[in-house]
Amino acid sequence: MVLLGKNEQIRLALTCLVARGHLLIEDLPGMGKTLLSHALAKVLGLSYNRIQFTSDVLPADITGTAIFDRASSEFRFMEGPLFAQVVLADEINRATPKSQSALLEAMEERQVTMDGVSRPLPDPFFVIATQNPTTQSGTFPLPESQLDRFLMRIELGYPEPDAERELLRGGDRRVVLDDLQPVADLARLTFIQEAAGAVQVSDPLIEYVQRIVEYSRQSADFAFGLSPRGALALLSAARAWALIHDRSHVVPEDVQAVLPGVVEHRLRAAADFAGHGGGALAQKLLSGVDVVG
Repeated sequence: MVLLGKNEQIRLALTCLVARGHLLIEDLPGMGKTLLSHALAKVLGLSYNRIQFTSDVLPADITGTAIFDRASSEFRFMEGPLFAQVVLADEINRATPKSQSALLEAMEERQVTMDGVSRPLPDPFFVIATQNPTTQSGTFPLPESQLDRFLMRIELGYPEPDAERELLRGGDRRVVLDDLQPVADLARLTFIQEAAGAVQVSDPLIEYVQRIVEYSRQSADFAFGLSPRGALALLSAARAWALIHDRSHVVPEDVQAVLPGVVEHRLRAAADFAGHGGGALAQKLLSGVDVVG
């Protein structure tokens, strides 16, 4: 295994990919964010590009630009690093809002438009963006409207002692990464993604999700509630989680498993709510809403 002791986070990242969403990883440098994204691309046989965001990165550096071809006396579009099936947007909050918007527009539309011409991005198109804690210097926090473009947000955190000892014994994980072989191909991934969309959801389960969403809107613990897009994201992620765990229908435990990753970046605590971060908002929803209405 390339990323040691992070089975839950790996499953959540796979869930996000299967659900055709995008993933935001917020953590300190050196926690394995780049390793995770590259490993996912390799084992699934997908093309991979990495964009290192800095304050001087321009939108054209991401999407591509038109250059003049002297041989043909015409402008030719040169694809940017965004044209890959898995794109690591490293330290996205070190880029200016203008460059952030260029990436997030492509995530939403799954295409790049330049000089009036729309160019489709690869399919599948999966962005894994990493974000340093906003307490670090030189960052431009993502606004709520842009955070909402990510299906899930996770944290990797420090490894457990046993995993860290194994990491120290094994040395550089990039060596292990180089030896990874694909275990699936594009056709197989497409089949899995389509199968996730077909996972059955019962009416009582939909009502459970709806009660969670409604509670987020009515409880005084939240500054604002989940949007309809947030509700759809929760159901989509629960379907993918159920499929990964060999179920053809969604159960409440699937919703509960993906809830923190789906809602924590979409909600804000009210000023008088003491539980901030660390899954406290998701836990408030889970404790405030019964499975059976």
